[in-house]
Amino acid sequence: MNEKQRLLRKLQTSQFAAWELHLYLDTHPCDTPANEMFRKYTNEAMLLKKEYEHKYGPLTASASNEADWLESPWPWEIERSCD
Repeated sequence: MNEKQRLLRKLQTSQFAAWELHLYLDTHPCDTPANEMFRKYTNEAMLLKKEYEHKYGPLTASASNEADWLESPWPWEIERSCD
């Protein structure tokens, strides 16, 4: 796994954790430790997204003022290995 893939994996992990905590907090809004973890993972994901986009370009169309995101390979153009 190269640096770009590692950074994207870290971003995905942080976003997943933040989303799961968000869902949990829908039913447990007074859980202070969960609220703190939610803020931690949300901030971490924001910073990782900013770092990724700075190094490798926008992840979404809304992250760019131009069509830079069109230059990246589309998901079906990426070769996958089953290693």
